[in-house]
Amino acid sequence: MTGTRVLHIITGLAHGGAERQLALLLRHLPVESEVAVLTRAGALGESIRALGVPVHEIGMCGNRDFAALPRLVRLIRRGRYDVVHTHLYRACVYGRVAARMAGVTHIVATEHSLGDGHIEGRRTTSGVRMLYRATERLGTATVAVSPTVARRLRGWGVPPDRLVTIPNSIDPSAYVFDAVQRAATRERLGIGTDAFVIGTVGRLVPTKRLDLLINAFARADTRTENRATLLIVGEGPSRPALEDLAWSSGGRIVFAGDTADVAGALAAMDLFAAPSTQETFGLSVLEALASGLPVLYTACPALDDLPAPSSALQARRLPTRVAAWAAALAEHSRSGSQVRHVPPPAVDHYAVDAHAERLTALYQDGPAAVLPVRPDLSRTSF
Repeated sequence: MTGTRVLHIITGLAHGGAERQLALLLRHLPVESEVAVLTRAGALGESIRALGVPVHEIGMCGNRDFAALPRLVRLIRRGRYDVVHTHLYRACVYGRVAARMAGVTHIVATEHSLGDGHIEGRRTTSGVRMLYRATERLGTATVAVSPTVARRLRGWGVPPDRLVTIPNSIDPSAYVFDAVQRAATRERLGIGTDAFVIGTVGRLVPTKRLDLLINAFARADTRTENRATLLIVGEGPSRPALEDLAWSSGGRIVFAGDTADVAGALAAMDLFAAPSTQETFGLSVLEALASGLPVLYTACPALDDLPAPSSALQARRLPTRVAAWAAALAEHSRSGSQVRHVPPPAVDHYAVDAHAERLTALYQDGPAAVLPVRPDLSRTSF
């Protein structure tokens, strides 16, 4: 696809899963890419520019800032792009309209964050669904990041022949455990070298159920002699309430905020916890497995959609009950084990090169060119 020009349109460039997926893809797609961010580029935008990828800020002030639409149309016309690829709800709505107005006919949208009854952490009203369906028809294809999301999109009325499942991806080499990173991250956060660290990474929103994790940690902590530290990495609107809950719990809980160094944060941990009840893929779980961590989780389509379930030794699924989580956290905390595991085959299954290859085929030849993924999990159990 030498010479193919692709404009990626995304709502913002915070350190969220969709945004980090875009940054990863830009390193591997064999096309000439540029990025248009509806809001502001921020630190992640600067790292994308450092790759030599132009980043254009549209300066949109809110969902109803319609003045952003003509600015976006002018950018697309000037760029003479062959493909427009949109990411996240607002960018999909405005981007598909702008691409059509600018005369682009090859329009791809990736749906990163569609849950049951919510999209990107917000409730899905009838108006949201109606607007999504109306603008989806303007595109060429819609990409679901997991079979779970594909089923939800079909339920929203997206025709199967316009729907392609291309899972999120990971660069396994980026998360290989590094003892130097571990020591540096713990020192920066004020965590002792001998502490047993239970950690999580993600946006601080209600569906992530970090309230359950804090309550379970508080209960588990009081029942174990080896007091642990809970490390919460991420930002979001729930942070004030979670900090209040953490303060009242009396446990050793560290809020690290957003970070561009997810690998370093994972290196500082001894157990990864993901109690979210609403996930479209579960990228943080895969990243934790790539780092060699044992994982406790509630919802992770990246694992659950595979034909072979994960073993309880490395990735264990738990119900959404404080008592179950408290017991599991206490068990791991009592063991005090800081041993790293060999990453399971699921990590290689979602390696970025295959993702980029399938997406490139979609750019070139449309949905019919993208073959289904056939996982090879024969190397070992996970």
